[in-house]
Amino acid sequence: MASPHYHLLQFTIFFFLFHQNLCFASKQTLLLPIKKTLGHSHTRASLFSSAAASKLPFHHNVSLTVTVSVGSPPRQVTMVLDTGSELSWLHCKKEPKLNSIFNPQASSSYIPIPCSSPVCKTKTQNLTNPVSCDAEKLCHAVLSYADASSIEGNLAYDTFVIGSSARPSTIFGCMDSGFSSNAEEDAKTTGLMGMNRGSLSFVNQMGFPKFSYCISGFDSSGVLLLGDENIPWLTGLNYTPLVLRSDPLPYFDRVAYTVQLDGIKVGSKMLPLPKSVFQPDHTGAGQTMVDSGTQFSFLLGTVYTALRNEFIQQTKGVLRKLEDSTFAFQGAMDLCFLVDSTQTSLPELPRVSLMFSGAEMSVSGEKLLYRVPGMMRGKDSVHCFTFGNSDLLGIEAFVIGHHHQQNVWMEFDLVKSRVGFAEVRCDQAGQRLGIRA
Repeated sequence: MASPHYHLLQFTIFFFLFHQNLCFASKQTLLLPIKKTLGHSHTRASLFSSAAASKLPFHHNVSLTVTVSVGSPPRQVTMVLDTGSELSWLHCKKEPKLNSIFNPQASSSYIPIPCSSPVCKTKTQNLTNPVSCDAEKLCHAVLSYADASSIEGNLAYDTFVIGSSARPSTIFGCMDSGFSSNAEEDAKTTGLMGMNRGSLSFVNQMGFPKFSYCISGFDSSGVLLLGDENIPWLTGLNYTPLVLRSDPLPYFDRVAYTVQLDGIKVGSKMLPLPKSVFQPDHTGAGQTMVDSGTQFSFLLGTVYTALRNEFIQQTKGVLRKLEDSTFAFQGAMDLCFLVDSTQTSLPELPRVSLMFSGAEMSVSGEKLLYRVPGMMRGKDSVHCFTFGNSDLLGIEAFVIGHHHQQNVWMEFDLVKSRVGFAEVRCDQAGQRLGIRA
């Protein structure tokens, strides 16, 4: 659920205390296990002096959620974890289709934020829409996303509990209305946890200098690490700097994890494209965002077409292309193939390498094709290329989704303004860190 919101990913995270007494000290970490669940597919220096670190295991499939406790007395809620969104929010009004809500009236520590508050006036500038004053003079926010979903309600303070330790006065949205493009799946969670670089994001409010996650490509396991921890066996991290801009541009998200994509290789062949096609233009359109809130990856039309054509060329005689100009999986993935449903594995495919400034992310094997659930053409299953066309979604950006981050240790360093990559067996990472899913 990025900003823009892609509404494609949800992790389920269950908390495990790595340190018995968590008080947000700079040397502590929290570790979470990750498991797959069915779903669908949004001034910092002073904070870091008191930063906690946390390790927790998580579980995943198509959507990523974190389980925390909120309020006094604490109540468990599940929140979609999203590196592309800033404001965390919870459903606060009971609706027939919602399985879980947060009731602010039941929490003695809940405090609504008035629109006269400095928080409302100065800390909300990076939200998708300007905040306003409601009839009760409370700070009212409307969040809208690229999939046409929207949610609105009032900003408030309450206590968020991680493990056994509490963080009072955490700012979040207590939402009472909205529209979802997939209401059935949204009903499975209580809200969203924003993890981008904005001042209201959960990671910044908690004061973590960095966080990392590792999503298994072999099973449903994974790890989310909040904070900084020396991991001796984690070697070979390659870093790419964040692209930082202070000037407001209509199509540039200044608090996203934006990196510079320089080129793409298919096998050993670099796509013959000038670097300028990967760079944002004068409006900010064309930034490259690393987003846990998006399942697949999306490329602007010129780059997508070049990748699509080269992948077809290199897989001739290996894959059978689905010839159906009317079909595009999820509206933007229009390169699909027919695979005999009796096959237990895919044939050898050319690796696709995303070349960043100082780092490289390789996508190979089964990460390149996604079997469309329930779709058959005769005796063949349909598998679609896991890169889509941003133009078909109306997105003015390149987006690197979590499907291509599987078996990659992803580190988001807010102090040094960089993102690190390292290929890792993520199914074994939790075991090596001493946790169980």
